[in-house]
This record gives sequence, structure tokens and C-alpha cells, in this order.
Amino acid sequence: MTIHVDRHALQDFAKDIFIAAGLPPADAAVEAEVLVWANLRGVDSHGVLRIPSYLDAIKKGNMNPVPDIQVVQETAALALIDADYAFGPVVTTMAMARAIAKAREVGIGFVLIRNTSHQGAMGYYTTVAVQEGMVGLATVSNLPNMAPYGARVRGLHNSPISIGVPAQRHESLILDMATSVAAHGKISVAIDKGIDIPVGWALDEEGRATTSPTAVATLLPFGGYKGSDLAMMMEAMTGVMAGNPAIAPKLAGDPAQARSQNGFVAAIDIATFTDLEGYKADIDALIDAIKGLPKAEGIDEILVPGEPEIRVRKERLRGGIPLPDGTVANLQSAAEQLSIPTPAWLASG
Repeated sequence: MTIHVDRHALQDFAKDIFIAAGLPPADAAVEAEVLVWANLRGVDSHGVLRIPSYLDAIKKGNMNPVPDIQVVQETAALALIDADYAFGPVVTTMAMARAIAKAREVGIGFVLIRNTSHQGAMGYYTTVAVQEGMVGLATVSNLPNMAPYGARVRGLHNSPISIGVPAQRHESLILDMATSVAAHGKISVAIDKGIDIPVGWALDEEGRATTSPTAVATLLPFGGYKGSDLAMMMEAMTGVMAGNPAIAPKLAGDPAQARSQNGFVAAIDIATFTDLEGYKADIDALIDAIKGLPKAEGIDEILVPGEPEIRVRKERLRGGIPLPDGTVANLQSAAEQLSIPTPAWLASG
């Protein structure tokens, strides 16, 4: 049975979990906000179902609740941050704020992050830039979890990529996608719901196609070589450029040298190039033009990046965020594990 939870109640509970796990209250609030932001938009693969895996990562030393985040190198437009295995949203929100400040001064800010951990939905960070009247970009690369085109085993990370631009009359355009057919978190959602996954999403340990989420060993790239090649270039622009490669050492059989997640965020000040309000109006016109095109057979409406998520958000603000049985059970277990009070909505789930 699925329960529906008010976003504020869920966010407060997630914050309490993270405080009990050792995060400072301000960092716990950021982490909770980013997870519930994803749930609100229907991206449950990057929402609160991640909490048990984060708690496990703390135990294993893969996520640091009290990191010593350092700016290693910096110029007027660029920065390199070592996250000390920080919770991803904690360091990435800091990095985007720095990128935006640089963009205000010199037109662009590009911040490379090394040694971080799972960053949640990358669209959250590009949305922050968009709210400041900027173009936002964000991507990440991690240990291999996706088969390169032509392979039957893991060799690349399904690097998520987000680009956001502001509009005026319409909602902003927010692209947020993995380079795999489906993000790995969608496998977790299927497990929590007790359902199969579609053919074409993943392979098992033997390199065979599987529809069982519990048998998944390797994700498959979208668009064949296109998703595969894009993922490879994201590793080149993140881990390799940060001097912290994650993929090649692992594939060479030396997992001790395969280090943690890396990524970058960037902000571009639109006003450096053109009038901001005029740009937004032109994005509106672009959206109208695309949505006004003749529709293909069987298509009721042409959608633009971020539009499905915006509609889900409106529904979930009214009716609450749905949590399947598996997620509810895992959150109950987390509350018990950390000896924090179980909210009434969770106890009854």
C-alpha cells in the first residue's frame, strides 16, 4: 500500500534523520531539501528512498557527515573544490553559489568538485542558477555502472547531466537526464514497488538482458553509442580533469585507486550577452513554437524539458508525496536504527 506524505512533514523527518546521523543541522536541512525536491517532481529515484544507502555509506566511511571542504585552486572564473567525501548536496549547493557569484563578476563561473558523494537530482542545482537569471549546468561522474556501447559489462558511469534556462511566461526549461536508458535509482524504485523493469534498461551479471530489478548488474546507455560517448566525455571533464579519475583505475583491476565521485557546476550570466528579460521572452517564444508543431500520430501533446516534472510537483503539493511499501519500511528501519521518534504518518504506513 502506498501512503501520501506532506512535503514539509517528509522534509522535517529527513532532516531529523540526518542530524541523528551526525550532520550539522544546516547541512541536514540542505540534504533533506534536495531529496524532497526530487520527490516532489516525481524523481523518486533520487528522493528519500536514498536515505538507507546514505546511512550505510556513513558507516563504511564513504560519506562524511562533518567534512573539511577545501577550495584547492581558484581564479576569477574557476574553482576546484575538494569535498572530503561530503554529502553531495552540501558541497554542490556551496559550489553553485560560488559559480553564480563568479558569473556575476566575469560572466561565467565554473566549479569542479572532487571527492564528493551522491549529489541527488542534478536539476536542483541548475534550478538555483536559473532563479538568479542565469543558465545553469551540472554533471557528475562516478564508478562504472553502465556498459559502454558494444560491451556487456560495466565500463562507464551513467553521468547525469542537467541544463537549465529561465523563461518569462512559461516555467523554466530544466533538462535533467542520465546517459543511461534509466537512472540507477529507478532500479531501486522498482525494488521498493516490487515490480519488474522494462526490457532494454539493464543487464545481469552474465551480460544478459533482464527485467528483474534485483538481478541488475549493468545499466545500458541511451541511444547506443551516443549515450555511451557522452558519458565518457563527462568523465574526461570531471574526474580526469580534477586529477581524481574514478573509472580507469577500477577497470584496470585496482579498485583501491578508483576514487570517489566528481562533478562540476557552472553558471552563465545571460545579461553578459543580451537583455535578460528579452532572453526570457525569446525562450517563451521557443517553447510556444515547439509545442505548437503538428503532433505525431498517437501523441496528445508535445512536452518540453522539465514540463512533466512541473505537473507532478503541482499534484504532489496538493495530494502529498507517494511512498511505496518498500520505502516506508526502509524509513521505519532508519528511524529505529537512529533512535528517533517515528512520525505518525510513518508509523501507520
